[in-house]
Amino acid sequence: MLAGLLFVLAGLPKFVAHDVDLAEFVRYGLPPSDLLVYLVGALEVSAGSMLLVGIATRLAALGLAANMIGAMATAGIQVGGWFHLGVAPALLVTMIFLLWAGPGRASLDHLLARRLARGTADRSHVPPVDREATP
Repeated sequence: MLAGLLFVLAGLPKFVAHDVDLAEFVRYGLPPSDLLVYLVGALEVSAGSMLLVGIATRLAALGLAANMIGAMATAGIQVGGWFHLGVAPALLVTMIFLLWAGPGRASLDHLLARRLARGTADRSHVPPVDREATP
C-alpha cells in the first residue's frame, strides 16, 4: 500500500504543478510534451490508486514497473540522486514482486476471487436444467 501511495503522491504534481514537472522532463532529456507529462501522471495516479485498493494489482504493477524503468533510464542517468537511483529501483523491485506474488489477502482482487470461487462452488450442487424435457 505504501508503494501505491508513493505513486499517487508522485503523480499528482504532474497535474497541479504541471509546468514544473514539464521542465523536469525536459531536464531529463525528454521532449517538451504536455501530453507525456499528463500520461505519466495519469499512470502514476491511476495505477497507484489501484495498488492502494488492491484491484488489478498485477496490471497496475506492470505499468508502474515500466514507469520506473523509464524514470531510471532518463532522470537516473541525467540527474542521478538518491530518489532516481535509490527509490526508483526499490519501487521497481516492489513492482516485480507484486507481478510475481499478486495481490495480498486484504486486496479487492483477493476478495473478488474468493467470492467468485464461492459462487461457483455454491452452484456446483445444482443439477443442470434439461431444456428439452421441459414442456
